[in-house]
Amino acid sequence: MKTRTILVGLMLALAGLGLIFLGCGGNAKTAPYVVGGIFSISGPASYLGEPERNSLEMVAAAINAQGGINGHPLKLVIYDDEGDVTKARLHATKLAQDKDCLAVIGPSLTHTSMTTLEITQKAKLPLISCAAGSAITAPAKDRVWVFKTAQTDQMAADRIYQYLQKHNLKQVAILTVSTGFGVAGKEQLLALAPKYGIQVVAQEVFGEKDTDMTPQLTKLRGTPAQVVICWGTGPAPALVAKNMKQLGITLPLVQSHGVASKKFIELAGDAGDGIILPAGKLVIWQQLPDTDPQKAVCKEYAEKYQAKFKAPESSFGGYAYDAIRMLNQALTKAGNDREKIRGELEGLKNFVGISGIFNMSPEDHNGLSPAAFVMVKIEKGGFQLID
Repeated sequence: MKTRTILVGLMLALAGLGLIFLGCGGNAKTAPYVVGGIFSISGPASYLGEPERNSLEMVAAAINAQGGINGHPLKLVIYDDEGDVTKARLHATKLAQDKDCLAVIGPSLTHTSMTTLEITQKAKLPLISCAAGSAITAPAKDRVWVFKTAQTDQMAADRIYQYLQKHNLKQVAILTVSTGFGVAGKEQLLALAPKYGIQVVAQEVFGEKDTDMTPQLTKLRGTPAQVVICWGTGPAPALVAKNMKQLGITLPLVQSHGVASKKFIELAGDAGDGIILPAGKLVIWQQLPDTDPQKAVCKEYAEKYQAKFKAPESSFGGYAYDAIRMLNQALTKAGNDREKIRGELEGLKNFVGISGIFNMSPEDHNGLSPAAFVMVKIEKGGFQLID
C-alpha cells in the first residue's frame, strides 16, 4: 500500500509538471483550461473551505486522469482567503487579471463572495459561488456573470417556517451571527415571518468568534418565544446549543443550514441532540428512496470523498463538487470562451447535483427551489430525516 501511495504521488507530481509546461507555451490544442478557486481553507470557516478545496481537486484529478476536457488538462489555481474580505478581493483581482483563467469557483462565504463578484463581474469572468446569500445572484440581471450552487438563505428560512407552521409554533426568538451570512439570514427570517403567521418576539446578535452566548440567551428566556432559531456558521452555533443546555432553556432549538455537517455534531456534543435544521440531502442520503435522483450522486460523492480523504463527506464540499461538474459540462461545450461558458451555465437544465436539481435561467442563476432542502433532526450523533 505504501509503494502504491508513493507511485500515485509521483504520477500526480509529474502530471502537475506537465500542466506547468503546457501552460508556459505548449500546443494550443492541448493548452490547459485554467480554473481559479477561492475558499476559506483556514480560519474560522475552514470547515467550509477545506472540503470545498478537496472536492474541487478530487474532481479535477479525475477529469485529467480521463484525458482532460476535449484533450485539455484542467489546471487549478486555488487561493485561501481565510474568510477575510480584503484577501478575497486580492485573490479575485489576481485571477481576473489572468487572461487564461476561464472561471472561478468560490468563495465559501457570503461576504467574501460579494466582494469577489465585484471584481469578476467587471472582468466578465464567470464566478460560481459556494455561499448561501440570495444577494449573490439576485437580481440575475445585475449578476450576469455570477452563479451559485449553495441553496439560498431564503429557501432555508422558508423550510424552517414551513416546519414551524406545521407544528403550530408561532412565536420565535432569533439569534444571528454578525457576518454577512447572519445578516442575510436575519433579513429573510423577518421578511418571511408574516407569510407563515409567525411573530418574531426577540432578536439578538452574536459574533462568529464569541465564546459565550449566555447574555443573549438570558434575554431570550424572558420572552414568550416558543422556539429559538440560531443562524450562524462555525463553532459559535454549537456554543449556543451548549449554553442553552447550561441555562436550562428547554425551548426547541432550530439551526440554519450553515451547520449541516458532522463537524457541528462533534462541536455541539450532547447539547446537539434534538436540534432541528434544514439541510441538503447529502447528510441523509442513505435514508433516501432509491427512486430519488439525487441519491446516486450523493452516494458517489460520499464514497469517493471518504476513500480519498479519510474524512466524512460535507455538504459544503458538495457545493464545489457541483460547481466543477457544472463547469466541466460548460467547458466541454464552450471551450475556452468566457462568454460561451457563461451562456452554457445560464442554460443548465435538470442538472442533478449534491445540493439539488438545478435549472438555471436568465432570471435565476441559482436554479434551485426550497425542495432542495429537507428538515433533519440530530439524534444519537447523526442526522435523521423528519420532513
